[in-house]
Amino acid sequence: MVDFTYVQFHALFVFPALALLLGAAEVRKRSARSDVRPLAVAIIVVVAMTYTIPWDNYLILRGVWSYGPDSVAAVLWAAPIEEYLFILLQPFVAALWLHQISPGPPVEDDTTVSIRDRLFGLVAGWLVGLVGLVCLSRAGTFYLGAILAWSGPVLALQWAVGWPYLLARWRTFAVGIVAPTVYLWIADSIALASGIWILSDQYTTGVALFGLPIEEALFFLVTNVFVVQGLLLYPWVIDRWRSRA
Repeated sequence: MVDFTYVQFHALFVFPALALLLGAAEVRKRSARSDVRPLAVAIIVVVAMTYTIPWDNYLILRGVWSYGPDSVAAVLWAAPIEEYLFILLQPFVAALWLHQISPGPPVEDDTTVSIRDRLFGLVAGWLVGLVGLVCLSRAGTFYLGAILAWSGPVLALQWAVGWPYLLARWRTFAVGIVAPTVYLWIADSIALASGIWILSDQYTTGVALFGLPIEEALFFLVTNVFVVQGLLLYPWVIDRWRSRA
């Protein structure tokens, strides 16, 4: 038996965070500048669902992670329905936090991205993916490799589009990532300890960060990076397109 279920996990950690951030968003003046655009959030949610669901189900089928038999309400394909809900809601948590703390795009921005910059970002992202592919060759680093190989193409695309702009916005970028990542690290640690989901000893390194397996720490870090980078880049790219039209 688990201490609590995946539904209760949402009730304890996901829904309250969303409610708090939604309330804070209502308090914030509508005229306040923000980096977050509703259309960008919608696009990121759709991409997250489309890109993550097959990968996540594959990891379950491979035996990389599993769920407690008494911890989920139902299973669709190989994953609990609560897992799909989590994939859907996590981007909203990161987006609402970024909306709360971001000052909005700079009024004047002189960031330039050369062909060399784009190639650098592309290569850097694919190097992450390549490291992941190497890690996939050993059982003990398989989960780590799966995360890196899965994240490499997304990082390559985002960095190729505008890593110099992200670097120029590093304070907003860092604050936007740290809070939701640490919060989900804590929630994930509790979920693992409660047996809601279980990591395979065979496919993990056994290395932990403050008691949290590094694979899980990396997963929540990169997923929040995806969301925050996408939300910061969207208005910047749109404004540049409009200025050239």
